[in-house]
Amino acid sequence: MEKSKVYFADMHVNGRENLQQKLGRLIKTAGIGQIDFDKKYAAIKIHFGEPGNLSYLRPNYAKTVADIVKELGGKPFLTDCNTLYVGGRKNALDHLDTAYLNGFSPFSTGCHVLIGDGLKGTDEALVPVEGGEYVTEAKIGQAIMDADIIISLTHFKGHELTGFGGALKNIGMGCGSRAGKMEMHSSGKPHVSEERCIGCAMCTKICAHSAITITEHKAFIDHVKCVGCGRCIGVCPRDAILPASDESNEILDKKIAEYSWAVLHGRPHFHISLVVDVSPFCDCHGENDVPIVPNVGMFASFDPVALDVACADAVNAQPVVRGSILEKSRHEHRDHFTDVHPTTDWEGTINHAVKLGLGRREYELLTI
Repeated sequence: MEKSKVYFADMHVNGRENLQQKLGRLIKTAGIGQIDFDKKYAAIKIHFGEPGNLSYLRPNYAKTVADIVKELGGKPFLTDCNTLYVGGRKNALDHLDTAYLNGFSPFSTGCHVLIGDGLKGTDEALVPVEGGEYVTEAKIGQAIMDADIIISLTHFKGHELTGFGGALKNIGMGCGSRAGKMEMHSSGKPHVSEERCIGCAMCTKICAHSAITITEHKAFIDHVKCVGCGRCIGVCPRDAILPASDESNEILDKKIAEYSWAVLHGRPHFHISLVVDVSPFCDCHGENDVPIVPNVGMFASFDPVALDVACADAVNAQPVVRGSILEKSRHEHRDHFTDVHPTTDWEGTINHAVKLGLGRREYELLTI
């Protein structure tokens, strides 16, 4: 079977070419121009970083990608969906504030920012997942499904639940609406924190199954009637409705792959990952730790599976940064990610994505 092509560029530059120019040369060499962008909407899926975290990708990289899309005749926009947890990106207004705070404005990137699942995280498209083992109908941000082309621009780093956060994590979890994120993280149904609930009844108005009632100024969810759609989470003004967050890491990995399939199936897509500032935890944290390995470089491919495997292999070939969590882990597993997060298995998402036909593990690394 033919191997997927993954293109690589290190972080060395000279007086004739800076890093943005080198990234542009990488993705052009990788074949992004093979996609017909003419007058088509191109969603550039990126993580804008949580306030307080400084390891997210710099907006300069996003500008490079957006400029190339415009050069090819496309209409790019940067996008992400709202978070399930309470933080700086749980609704579109806070999310945009965070994006602008971290430098992702139309003036710095050359394109607009659209929050994929709308103001409260409830604007979603229901996408059937053919062959899904756990997900039959993925809940994807509507603006992302409205796009003609998907480009993932990923900060490759560690992750406490999935081992690492790569292209598939960026696409699958990142493109899920708030209810979609709940579905990936939970096998159960949401519940109400009585301490936070003020009895405003916003949740009762959006529930299509009459599963929520207000008793003594507090909401109550009847799990017999509740179907677990999660839309009540998005409308609650006090974050009083909480997901179960009880799914195993193994099943979470597979759900991420199935959500990735829902986003990518039937549309042109292209993927870029930067293995820099490889923090041990997700950029969703309001802080970041010492990188676990030195900066590696930039990767690009049409195959998100091969791209993730190539990035993982590259990280595992690196020496450990002194003073990092990886050095202090005292574990002796076969890779850096499992050493940092021993209960995770990053290959779970990879293997399930292969099964779904999203790509191949086998790759040919082409250095520019």
